[in-house]
Amino acid sequence: MIIVNTGNGKGKTTAALGQALRAVGEGKKAIMIQFIKGPFRSGEDTAHKRLAPDFSLVKGGIGFVGIMGDKHKIEEHKEAAEKTWAMCKEAVLSGEYNLVAMDEINNAMDLKLIKEEEVKNFLDEYKGETDMILTGRNAPVWLIEKADLVTEMKDIKHPYDSGVRAKRGIEF
Repeated sequence: MIIVNTGNGKGKTTAALGQALRAVGEGKKAIMIQFIKGPFRSGEDTAHKRLAPDFSLVKGGIGFVGIMGDKHKIEEHKEAAEKTWAMCKEAVLSGEYNLVAMDEINNAMDLKLIKEEEVKNFLDEYKGETDMILTGRNAPVWLIEKADLVTEMKDIKHPYDSGVRAKRGIEF
C-alpha cells in the first residue's frame, strides 16, 4: 500500500509516526527515514529507541532548506537527499520492514533535491509487500493518483499564527 500525507497543515509526520506505532503494535517492523529534518532534536529522536528493534528512525537530511538560518549550499542538501533516497529504496527492497515511512520526501521532490522521475519509476516498478508512507507538502499529482490512501492536512488554526513558538512534544 502507498499512503500519502500531504497538505499545509500540521500532522503529516505525526500521522506517519502513529501508523508506525500501530504497525509495531501488530508485531511488524517499521522505519522512518527523514529527508529534511536534520540536527534539530525532536521527541521521536529519543522515543524510537524505546521501540527498537521493531521501529527505527534515521535522519538523512541536514536541516531545513533555505529557512531558519540554513547555511548549507543547495548542493549539500541535494547530496544528503540523494543519500536519503538511496536509504529509502534499500529499506523497501531489503524485505526487513513491513512499513517504510519516507518523511518529507514530497518536500525533497518539490525542492528538486531528488529527481521526481526516479521516485515515480521506483514506485511504478515495485511489486513487493512493503507498505510505504510518503509525507510532506506539495505531493505531486501523479503520486496522489498512484497512492492507495491520501490524506491532506489542512491548516485551519495554529498557535504559530498568533506568535506562539513551537511546543516540544506537540510540534516536534
